[in-house]
Amino acid sequence: MSDKLHIDYAQYHHLIDRVVDAVKNSGFQPDCVLGVSRGGLFLADGLSRSLRKPMAVIAASSYRGGEGTSQGELQISASIASVGPVSGKVLLVDDLADTGHTLKALCEYLCAICPTITEMKTAVVWVKPGSVFKPDFAAEYLESDVWIVQPFETRDFL
Repeated sequence: MSDKLHIDYAQYHHLIDRVVDAVKNSGFQPDCVLGVSRGGLFLADGLSRSLRKPMAVIAASSYRGGEGTSQGELQISASIASVGPVSGKVLLVDDLADTGHTLKALCEYLCAICPTITEMKTAVVWVKPGSVFKPDFAAEYLESDVWIVQPFETRDFL
């Protein structure tokens, strides 16, 4: 996986718009957009603003190492940052489904700690071919396991 796909802000905003359109066209109207920190926050913010729904944040990470490119054990924050309850219909948002393990684990975790969630759907910008989890909404389904450098990640490589 030595190839890198560099995405600039213009491309990223276009991809966010594609996910927003997919959610709107589906008829799914979440009560809350729950963004996964860090990667999912730009998409979650775009969805929250476009759908005019509150945004909450949960932290989860399995990438570590010098450049944050080696995947390890998944760690999930003990709490959700939110000004209101995370209940009803929830749209869980991350940047990508790489292996899919993070989204799968988060769905299970959230259903366990938030029994008032009645429906949960997921949205990402990218789905990689090896993902074991298929999100409900995505902008792009990649054909290769390329490493994606998002516009806000350029500092990671300085």
